[in-house]
Amino acid sequence: MEDKRLKIIMYPWLAMGHLTSFLHISNKLAERGHRIWFLLPPKTQPKLEQFNLHPQLITFIPLSIPHLQGLPAGAETTADVPFHLHKLLRRAMDLTQPAIEHLLHQLKPHFIFFDFTPWLPALARRFDVKSIHYCTISPAAVAYMIRDESSADAFMEPPPGFPSSAIKLRDHEARALLRVNKSTEFDGATTFVQRMLACLEECDALGFRSCREMEGRYCDFLEKKFEKPVMLAGFVVPEAPSSSLDEKWRKWLDQFDAKSVVYCAFGSEARLRKDEFEQVVLGLELTGLPFLAALKAETVEEEGVGAVGFGERRGRGVVVEGWVQQQLILKHPSVGCFVTHCGSGSLSEGMVSECGMVAAAHGGDQVINARMAAGEWRVGAEAGRDEKGLLRKEGVAEAVKVVMGMGEGSEMRANHGKWRELLLGKGFEDSYMDGFVRDLLLLLH
Repeated sequence: MEDKRLKIIMYPWLAMGHLTSFLHISNKLAERGHRIWFLLPPKTQPKLEQFNLHPQLITFIPLSIPHLQGLPAGAETTADVPFHLHKLLRRAMDLTQPAIEHLLHQLKPHFIFFDFTPWLPALARRFDVKSIHYCTISPAAVAYMIRDESSADAFMEPPPGFPSSAIKLRDHEARALLRVNKSTEFDGATTFVQRMLACLEECDALGFRSCREMEGRYCDFLEKKFEKPVMLAGFVVPEAPSSSLDEKWRKWLDQFDAKSVVYCAFGSEARLRKDEFEQVVLGLELTGLPFLAALKAETVEEEGVGAVGFGERRGRGVVVEGWVQQQLILKHPSVGCFVTHCGSGSLSEGMVSECGMVAAAHGGDQVINARMAAGEWRVGAEAGRDEKGLLRKEGVAEAVKVVMGMGEGSEMRANHGKWRELLLGKGFEDSYMDGFVRDLLLLLH
């Protein structure tokens, strides 16, 4: 391989899942000696510093996010605003264009990685910089979801030419996707899906955190559709934290038998409706197994989980609203099942853990991830829902019992074990990252 040190700017969408995903790929690139400038809001930097494994090569550049009327004062990421105001945050990112132009001129990078700013590829071309749309969602999710359909019925089936698979949407999922795709941006004329299609169509290449063994067919579909390279960085398994599990949780988990505890978490930003929150916790109770649930409910935000009668449940189950050390909890010997919303970060952590998985998608690309995990890779079970798409206690309990029990559960554990062995296999991830760098170098010629 040509011995060339690349210079790369990272400008992810201002959501923690996107910021951390871009930092994971930054660490892998810096590990190979490449220079990274990582753009992020000032208040967010302290949250990510502990995950910067190569500070001598990865420089955080604080980027002021312009304030817009309607945004809460000091809002910097999606964690600071409700979902319906995300369009204002995207508009605020658009207003950073002069700052990005200055950085492109000053830093003279080879590449800029982005994901939500459709104007960026044209700006990068002015400086002879290649733009990489680095997707934090899977190739399958992009292929299925990012299309400009006019009806929910159209989303019930895959697009023309889509590989045969277990991926299909149910009625409530298709309607929810249509609402998001057709929601208008700040200008009132462009829709969200048009914005995303512009990103995909204008960039020089698409980058994904995936591997051909898992999603090769969907990568081929995207290469043909957008007529540009699809570059895979491998599964980019998150580095294990150097810290230890908090003593409080270690002591609590230590009291239970091996592989007997159910851990349930729906990510740092998901807030469940009060009734669905209750159904999930009651479903965990129905299993008769000890459980630790890190969940948030919309309507009890001020009063906390105690307001709906949850907290410590007779010593056998605990519900917490704050952040927990998910990777370390999944590694604890007593944890045997992971009930997950199937966000891309959580899915990757689950795939390389030894815990059985229950897929309980909260929305968006998580639905596609859930179909992939339960239907395509057969590594877990999907939690049952009612006709409105809401999780039900019986559905949660049944899925946990399947994963933790014998019969079908043993087949899932065997499949999961095979994928885990592949993903963690010696040299597997390094070969993908080396290939990713080779692909970047080819784009420069």
